[in-house]
Amino acid sequence: MNALWYYAIGFIVVWILAFFLKGKFDNISVEGFVLMLKTDKLEHLIDRIASWSPRFWKYYINISIPLGIFFMVLMLVSLFISLQMMFETPTVSLILPGVDIPGSPIYIPFATGLIALATVLIIHEGGHGVLARAEDVPIDSVGLLLFAIIPGAFVEPNQDELMKINGFSRLRVYFAGPMFNMGLCAVALIITLLLSSAMAGIYVTDGIEIDSVVPSSPSDGVLESGMVIKSINNVSTHNSSEYIGYLSTNHVGDNLTIVTDKGTYSIQTSSNPNNQTQSYIGVRSHEHKVVSESAKRQYGTIIPAMLPTLHEIFYLVFFLNFAVGTFNLLPMKPLDGGLILEEILKTKITPSRRKEFNSRLNSFTRFLPMGIRCFISRCFNSILNFISKHELKDDTVGKITKWLSTLCIFILVVLIVYGFVPAIMSMF
Repeated sequence: MNALWYYAIGFIVVWILAFFLKGKFDNISVEGFVLMLKTDKLEHLIDRIASWSPRFWKYYINISIPLGIFFMVLMLVSLFISLQMMFETPTVSLILPGVDIPGSPIYIPFATGLIALATVLIIHEGGHGVLARAEDVPIDSVGLLLFAIIPGAFVEPNQDELMKINGFSRLRVYFAGPMFNMGLCAVALIITLLLSSAMAGIYVTDGIEIDSVVPSSPSDGVLESGMVIKSINNVSTHNSSEYIGYLSTNHVGDNLTIVTDKGTYSIQTSSNPNNQTQSYIGVRSHEHKVVSESAKRQYGTIIPAMLPTLHEIFYLVFFLNFAVGTFNLLPMKPLDGGLILEEILKTKITPSRRKEFNSRLNSFTRFLPMGIRCFISRCFNSILNFISKHELKDDTVGKITKWLSTLCIFILVVLIVYGFVPAIMSMF
């Protein structure tokens, strides 16, 4: 059964349970296709983490804000580039573990993907909560949500109290979610690289293992996940170079005889959904690695058996936290990037705020030579002078944010509809 059906069936079951239980439990709410489960138990954990060192969390976000602004600009530019490239290849993808959409550049395995996706949700919303508490803003509720078949989480800082703190403190709260994702992304990347180094001397490749078969592709109903491809048309495919090298020589309509560890199969190539001139068999795969005899003698079998799964989990933690963290920085509401843009455009450079900004700048640059510190200070104050001379009214800021949000949402809808709706329909 297609993985989308599992999500749909799961949503129906959960929705029915929530519908019958919402009258008995005040923390369960059903609003259309949105299910919410609220709890106050996690608030104590967030309080404890925030109280560990409020100054540290604020400092971490302070030094992360320039990186966040860079990704905001980069994501906006990338969105327009994606619109230009959509006639050649899909450039956005639905992140649903276990769902393989024809033509999608991304496939997330089910089990390890769910684990990685859970870290994204927890660290993102936890980041907002930790910074809110570090700024002495109370949290109204914490919980889980389900939007149709898409899982999520939420932390709701008290909006009245959030509006009372200064603009820079609000920016820290808004930036916290994406920058906590980026922090976990960096940690996961380091662990992934360390695991890759550890695995390099333990495994040898003996073929190409199929991760998944794309629905409605030439391999659908013929090949299966878990098979190891040994050769194609009598050409050895012991590693990725051999496998990709031979497939690149094929043409649309070629007949292939594929030898696997579970038998021999015949398929006919079709055109690639991303490029009609290229041949396509419709499998996602990776090198099948087995433990070398010397590694078995040195490490046994348990540790080598665990390493590939750990490597996949940490790689997906890295990838999904980066993908979701940067996507949330798109300058459109209701994403964090839209709130950040609105707060930046509302900035007013009062004398007290200018003094505060310069004090913070001096603390960050106190280790640099005096000449460099003076140069940075002059540039920074020139920017402040420009902002103070071009301050925007709140209604103008609202119009700019609304216009940009509408434009970004329109582009995203076009990209998703053009790239994935026909492919999703072909899967049923």
